[in-house]
Amino acid sequence: MTTQWIDITAKDGGKFKGYLALPPAGKGPGIVLLQEIFGVNAHIRSVAEQYALDGYVVLAPDIFWRQEPGVELGYEGEDMEKAFSLMKAMNSDQAIADIASTVDTLRGRPECQGKIASLGYCMGGILSFRSALDAGVDSAVCFYPGGIANHLDKADRLQVPVQFHFAGQDKHITGEHIEQTRRAFAGRDDVKMFVYDSADHGFNCWARSAYDRHASALSHGRTLAFLETLGR
Repeated sequence: MTTQWIDITAKDGGKFKGYLALPPAGKGPGIVLLQEIFGVNAHIRSVAEQYALDGYVVLAPDIFWRQEPGVELGYEGEDMEKAFSLMKAMNSDQAIADIASTVDTLRGRPECQGKIASLGYCMGGILSFRSALDAGVDSAVCFYPGGIANHLDKADRLQVPVQFHFAGQDKHITGEHIEQTRRAFAGRDDVKMFVYDSADHGFNCWARSAYDRHASALSHGRTLAFLETLGR
């Protein structure tokens, strides 16, 4: 596996960075990996490498490049406060346009051979869902997507497969929000939902106190199975 930072050209001008992880085989289908509110930090880079070792060409764009390029934050105290302020300052429509540029960049690389999925966590989870609508991905995986209930009016626009992973103990995405999501996609065979009853928000991040090994491993396996059933 090899990694590097590459340049991505935004649709409205300017360039931003993305962390590219290539699989040992050197080629494979693509994943656009979408960060939490903490930047493309050590954990997100490790997740990119994890999926690269699974055989995917992974590109994680710096979503906050317009506010603070290259920002990397921790999960407590002032870092947490700064992360929330960066998220609030983000123009989400502009972020989707930047993700679309990332998708175009990934499709243009010779190592990327096959379909491209978006995969994101929390803020990245909702951006992954919106990428399925407007950023040109072939499928999307959404881990504890923050604010999903505010975007369910777009459900009828969805034309690609999506997989959701929710935490049963999540105080941000409540049981009612999960049920609303379930109802919004009722009857859709191409939309899969999983709820990890004992897990909390952020359960996939091994750098956080909320990390849940069982939920993380199970959801990782389900993600890989989902992507493989869609074809390469």
